[in-house]
Amino acid sequence: MGFKSGIVGLPNVGKSTLFNALVQAAAAQAENYPFCTIEPNVGEVAVPDPRLHVLSRISGSALTLPTRLTFVDIAGLVKGASKGEGLGNKFLSHIREVDAVIYVLRCFEDDDVTHVEGRIDPLSDAEIVETELMLADLESLERRLPALEKKAKGNDKEAKLTVSVIRKILPLLQDGRPARLVDLTDEEKPAFQALQLLTAKPVLYVCNVDEETAASGNELTKAVEEIAAQEGAGVIVISAKIEAELVQLSDEERQDYLADLGLAEPGLNRLIRAGYELLNLVTYFTSGPKETRAWTVRQGTKAPQAAGVIHTDFEKGFIRAETIGYEDYVSCNGEAGARDAGKLRLEGKDYVVQDGDVLHFRFAN
Repeated sequence: MGFKSGIVGLPNVGKSTLFNALVQAAAAQAENYPFCTIEPNVGEVAVPDPRLHVLSRISGSALTLPTRLTFVDIAGLVKGASKGEGLGNKFLSHIREVDAVIYVLRCFEDDDVTHVEGRIDPLSDAEIVETELMLADLESLERRLPALEKKAKGNDKEAKLTVSVIRKILPLLQDGRPARLVDLTDEEKPAFQALQLLTAKPVLYVCNVDEETAASGNELTKAVEEIAAQEGAGVIVISAKIEAELVQLSDEERQDYLADLGLAEPGLNRLIRAGYELLNLVTYFTSGPKETRAWTVRQGTKAPQAAGVIHTDFEKGFIRAETIGYEDYVSCNGEAGARDAGKLRLEGKDYVVQDGDVLHFRFAN
């Protein structure tokens, strides 16, 4: 669906191990040395959603198709990336292409796995990554500002607005705070998005722990949780090692292994839910005899634009959306029952799609 989350962090924190587990493939090397991931590795992951299979069963669908999210494993960052150190320039360009940033932080001790900074300190690791992104943003804005100010003096309205936004952001960056914390008016938000700043992207902290603390976390993860709460960022605890082992097991073995560890589900499920929340995504469904399919849109998306996710012609010729809530669809045993019970609604162009909606779009050819 075009929603990408970039997995970043210092070398040897478990980024590639986590990526390999998430996409159930060994496409990304997970060797114990910096920069083993030279090009970003991209993997699509099916979003687990039990509602999909319930709808498919009710509709007697021949196919059941989940929605998907894209994860990008990006080469490890080191101090000085904003000045081109290590793989700095490539790292920064790859970050610009994702919708959200997943910071993998090492929250485990292991003498066999070296740390590029020679110590285990997830808060410092996060600060190094964030600082490099802020320095890149600061340089970018300071470089662009003079030309924009010149345009603004010539009464260019768009330039005036952008200059105003930049002047709000610069003090934050200079104070060591990311651009996403800036306070904006509704009018300023489009100009802010157009700047495409690295630190404007939403952040999820992933605390990579050992097997013993996967269920409860540890002192290091608690420190990360405190910082995340202050920033309004997301945070989850995952053991990349466990996730890598789960990939090798059968469904039955997987459930037994999780139960032994005190875990209710794989970390992938929690990561996807956290990613959905981070990107303000919702899922709607289409369901019938041929297929039941899940689709992802941003929260607040109106019906024509949601239809356009399926096909651009659906958006262009949109007439209405036949809409049934998931619970109504299930309780009425499908579309016919929902229609008979008065639970099928006809929604127009201003309808905002809700999570769980089962939709059938009517459009003009």
